[in-house]
Amino acid sequence: MKAYFINKVLATTVVGSYPVVKGSGLKTIFDPLKSAVETAVADQIMAGIDIISDGQVRGDMINAFSGKLPGIKGQDVVGKIQPASGPITVADTKYARSKSPYVKGIITGPSTLAHGLHISTPMYRNREELALDIAAALAVEARYLEAAGVTLIQIDEPIFSTGVTDLAVGKQAVELITGSIHIPSCMHVCGNLGSVLDDILKINVNVLDFEFSKNPANLELFGSRDLAGRMIGYGCVDSSSETVETIPELKKRIEKGVEVFGAKTMLVDPDCGMRMRSREAAFWKLRNMAEAAKEVRLAL
Repeated sequence: MKAYFINKVLATTVVGSYPVVKGSGLKTIFDPLKSAVETAVADQIMAGIDIISDGQVRGDMINAFSGKLPGIKGQDVVGKIQPASGPITVADTKYARSKSPYVKGIITGPSTLAHGLHISTPMYRNREELALDIAAALAVEARYLEAAGVTLIQIDEPIFSTGVTDLAVGKQAVELITGSIHIPSCMHVCGNLGSVLDDILKINVNVLDFEFSKNPANLELFGSRDLAGRMIGYGCVDSSSETVETIPELKKRIEKGVEVFGAKTMLVDPDCGMRMRSREAAFWKLRNMAEAAKEVRLAL
């Protein structure tokens, strides 16, 4: 698995989103958020992150995709879901690729999208049917991202930890996307995994990304479970707080993960996206995380 990413134990990455830092001047007339993408990418690189994102600055995880898919108007599903007329996230991802050799493409999961929308058409009887058509549409975006040269593609399914979605259908929807690409796939699920982990482990992805800082009990769930050769995205930074953890604090968290998973199995990242944090807090959380991972790596 390590060869899929970079030849570094405990490589660092992000879950995706970064604070939106708007620019000024003439260039913002044509693209008001271009400078926000540039800032997000530059900050991640300066913080020492190995596998960066484009910052996901163009909208929340629902609207960034739903606004581009035919069949959706506002928050309402009004017809059959179709693929977007062109790439949705590729332009920003290509910019990130121009600055770093390792970039993850990020797609909001079909089940999470389906539960963020209102069904206003008789075409769909339930959200499970909707999720499968959304998955088919997003598989096209995944292929665009693969062609753009991303290192891996992450599918965000925070809804999976809530117990409100059918995980068998959720599995089918995720695998519609991952089965359409040839590069490694990752699935991010935040929240407490106590009641859903066994079902989540059945989903065919190369990396399973979970939060272990805000939900340290998640770590205890893995003692006897077989990851079947997959990697763990190890969330060790609390993205829900402005408080910047110290390097020693983060080292302890990472070391606990190494005890359970082994260093070669882990990608080190925050619990979740950083969109709601201040730029200063987000940067220093990432910077301290990268330094903590480096110190643990050197001690191995």
